[in-house]
Amino acid sequence: MIMENRRNFIKKAALMVAGSIIAPNLLTSCANATAKKRIGLQLYSLRDDVKDLGIKKVLELVAKMGYVNLETAGYSDGKLYGLSPAEFKKIVEDLGMKATSSHLGRNLSDNRDADMSWWNNAVEAHNAAGMKYMVMPSSPLGGGGATIDNVKRYGEYFNEIGLITAAASMKFGYHNHAFEFESKVDGVPVYDLLVANTSPDHVMFQNDVYWTQKGGYNPVDYLKKYPKRIQLLHIKDEQAIGASGTMDFKAIFDVANANGIKDWYVEVERYIGTPQEDVQKSFDYLNKAEYVK
Repeated sequence: MIMENRRNFIKKAALMVAGSIIAPNLLTSCANATAKKRIGLQLYSLRDDVKDLGIKKVLELVAKMGYVNLETAGYSDGKLYGLSPAEFKKIVEDLGMKATSSHLGRNLSDNRDADMSWWNNAVEAHNAAGMKYMVMPSSPLGGGGATIDNVKRYGEYFNEIGLITAAASMKFGYHNHAFEFESKVDGVPVYDLLVANTSPDHVMFQNDVYWTQKGGYNPVDYLKKYPKRIQLLHIKDEQAIGASGTMDFKAIFDVANANGIKDWYVEVERYIGTPQEDVQKSFDYLNKAEYVK
């Protein structure tokens, strides 16, 4: 009887040891299975709600939707949506999200010192907010502004901004609309001219896949053409993501994943339902997609 009890004790002890080894692996496996996809949102998508409800309430709604990566569009005078960079960062991170990118901009003026002073202040604020990227969302390089001299002037300007952001361990980038593809100089799209006339070490590009397609080009081709220069994406459709059926998001994500693009942001500009409904539908669509990592 004593020997039998001893055998049972040894068996139980062995099982407990095995369990102590297996359990952490099971916990890790479960954690990985339930880990959120890093789906980003450009907060401009909820611009009217920001005005009506305030940024704090909107951030709470976005966190509940499931987004974890944010791009802002509310910088002014050293503040983000009227909050100090530190306060904004704390609210975002307390909700389990991160603000990694910002849309902001100042076109070239006749006072270069004033221009660069503006950017220096902006870099200081965004560094305090913990941003990785600062993105200029547009430029006056379409239509009559599409000249090689203007492109070169803005190329130099972007390089200078990129030097400032690099010193703060951030990246500077440019975001396109359709006009950078529609406007051409000697048959070459302004987009390609901007790539050629900016430093690959200090200027990257955020490709808005919807506007690229509206400009007459396939965003997949551009992702393949500039695998190192295009480092961010705007994932966009006519309304909610996937609603139009005209955007080949699988092909876009397949190339983006192969290129190592880690950060991208949903942007909804036009709506079928309410802004909140379409922003939620966009998250749900991408969250279910196997090609979204």
